[in-house]
Amino acid sequence: MRPEILYPLFASVSTLPGIGPRLEKLVSRAAGPKIIDLLAHLPVGLVDRRRRPTIAAAVAGETVTIEVMVGTHIPSKRRGLPYRVHVRDATGEMQLIFFNGREDYLNKTLPEGSIRVISGRFELYQGQAQMTHPDHIVAPEELASLPLIEPVYGLTAGLTLKVVQKGIKAALKKLPELPEWQDPAWRRKQVWPDWHDALIAVHNPQGEDDLAPMAPGRARLAFDELLANQLALSIVRARMRRLPGRAVKGDGQLRAQAIAGLPYTLTGAQRMALGEIEADMNSDRRMLRLLQGDVGSGKTIVALLAMLNAVEADAQAALMVPTEILARQHYASLKPLCDAIGVRVEVLTGRDKGKRRTELLAALAAGEIHILIGTHALFQDEVVFRALALVVVDEQHRFGVHQRLQLQAKGGVGTDILVMTATPIPRTLTLTAYGDMDVSKLNEKPAGRKPVETRALPIERLEDVVAAIDRAVQAGAQVYWVCPLVEESDEVDAAAAEDRYKHLSGLFGAKVGLVHGRMKEAAKDAAMADFEQGATRILVATTVIEVGVNVPAATVMVIEHAERFGLAQLHQLRGRVGRGGDKSSCLLLYQSPLSETATRRIRILRETEDGFRIAEEDLRLRGAGELLGTRQSGLPAFRYADLNVHADLMQAAYDDARLVLGRDPELKSARGEALRTLLYLFERDDAIRYWRSG
Repeated sequence: MRPEILYPLFASVSTLPGIGPRLEKLVSRAAGPKIIDLLAHLPVGLVDRRRRPTIAAAVAGETVTIEVMVGTHIPSKRRGLPYRVHVRDATGEMQLIFFNGREDYLNKTLPEGSIRVISGRFELYQGQAQMTHPDHIVAPEELASLPLIEPVYGLTAGLTLKVVQKGIKAALKKLPELPEWQDPAWRRKQVWPDWHDALIAVHNPQGEDDLAPMAPGRARLAFDELLANQLALSIVRARMRRLPGRAVKGDGQLRAQAIAGLPYTLTGAQRMALGEIEADMNSDRRMLRLLQGDVGSGKTIVALLAMLNAVEADAQAALMVPTEILARQHYASLKPLCDAIGVRVEVLTGRDKGKRRTELLAALAAGEIHILIGTHALFQDEVVFRALALVVVDEQHRFGVHQRLQLQAKGGVGTDILVMTATPIPRTLTLTAYGDMDVSKLNEKPAGRKPVETRALPIERLEDVVAAIDRAVQAGAQVYWVCPLVEESDEVDAAAAEDRYKHLSGLFGAKVGLVHGRMKEAAKDAAMADFEQGATRILVATTVIEVGVNVPAATVMVIEHAERFGLAQLHQLRGRVGRGGDKSSCLLLYQSPLSETATRRIRILRETEDGFRIAEEDLRLRGAGELLGTRQSGLPAFRYADLNVHADLMQAAYDDARLVLGRDPELKSARGEALRTLLYLFERDDAIRYWRSG
């Protein structure tokens, strides 16, 4: 389905001259396997060879270009010693140093008595001027072939800069002339080149300014990429909107009873979000809404009230969460409230087997279960609802757009989707990952929540922290001790947690529990239950407790090696305490010396508990991919766009995509056809497939 004009760009890098099987692997590792990937591998710096000093005037450490006369060759006497070539000009002498230099090649390249122009890094070694492995050696008549400004690219072990430069030069020759997809007035206003010239410009920087993200060529390509992203999301959104929906309208009785049974009143933000959700569910269009709530802002009760609207309308609702721990926690917190108003809620996870599972599935198919809570297990083929009207997905940043489409298919006609995240997401990222959704925000905390006192201490004071924990436990407190993020590996992180568990068990005995991602679900649940019931007072954990775990009696959070965590993650972990009425504290243990970024991260965390401000700062400090964890976020990985810098371009791309599809929903105009090419160019083929399927 890809247009033929793009075929050359999607060919393997091995089709470029000089890139054989060995280099193909290295280039693929550094940039990607296709020519289009290599073209998106942008320069990270440049070498300026325009400085033309004499030997006497050259400055150590600078890249220089010098005209010299070649003198004596001194081949290496034994292995490990360099081959030396003496050169001079009117002001002084210098040595050219070659390790593993081939004598025949060097005699041919640098004949004694000849004049040569050499370019490379000038150094002083024990007072002697030298240049090790000059980058370029040319005869004076070939000076025009010497690149005075060269782009520098990110490399991988075994890959040289020359290979990448040569590959990109060959790739640029394959660039087709493509029809313009940008709005002409917008492009004129930005003073941007066309796509073809933009790519040539970014790979031929003429100065440091050309490397800046807002340089005309780079900004143009970043906008193209963001436009492809927003257009794809808008097509998915439009398709969702075209699918038949149904009005889900309850009489409000169950919701009124549930609200009356709460020990607190709803916040203004909760009431506003409920109004938006209710309006969506009452309409005959499918709801696709993101509910963003800061730590402790009361998302779960909003979700329950939305699900009760479905139950009032004689339908069913499902709540899907990423882990079994969270599924059972939600079940434990919602069951008493649902029992009191005669609503049957059940939990189904991969662990439910045999008779219990059979009975649950039969009750679900008969419509006897009103609300089902579970993990991905909910969406297996054998799980059949009588009338599923609403799916609530908790911690949506672990699922992408395509999973959202699959979820909606489960309920048949018109299933509404409410997606929740406790990770406040900056607006730019909301558009990137959730541009196909409407957004509601919970930015207030329920009355009575006390702020969490946050302190930072060096890891060397571990004994003082343990002593403070001892005092807190004796005074009746419960403590989370979160172990360092070693790497994104359950196995390695679990080992760190087990070591800390052994250490603390030696001091506190049976008061210490352990939970990590490598444990069997039953063992995890048992450890959590012991902590919730107060049987253990200290819970050693990995980030498996980051989201949703709710133990109001826990008042102390210790985070070991806090410098290894992102801001949003630290904020999430801190949000596990301060959930009851007692004063709570969070201790951030860090390894000295702290980097500038880690220092800022800890300072911001101590200054504020506002998750939305923290998310904006985290985006600034870490970039988009890391903020949500690209591997699990459903976030597109951008090659040209930097969301820290190009936030305004993202907003413009969002507006443009909406405008285009409003005027030309079938993309049949001349610009529409060009935009289809853009979608293929940035491999957003899925959007075209959804769009074609109606």
